[in-house]
Amino acid sequence: MTVDFLVGFAKEAIKMALLLSAPMLVFGLVVGLLVSIFQAVTQVQEMTLTFVPKIVAVMIAILIFLPWMLNLFVTYTHNLFVNIPQYIR
Repeated sequence: MTVDFLVGFAKEAIKMALLLSAPMLVFGLVVGLLVSIFQAVTQVQEMTLTFVPKIVAVMIAILIFLPWMLNLFVTYTHNLFVNIPQYIR
């Protein structure tokens, strides 16, 4: 194992983590921004109003993007297992 291999391996792992978490983070960010604008306009400062819509948005994002995320993760894992002999050398 060389340093270049380890850096490439870590890069792929970080890329996979970012790709898998991006849909939920984006949905949560957009809903949080909309709720913040709504709270600023109406001056309603209810704590549950900030959390409940974000949780619902993240759940919806998971439902929408789950097939894509599973496909991405299975492909990554398959490539990881197939290339184990190359990693050992």
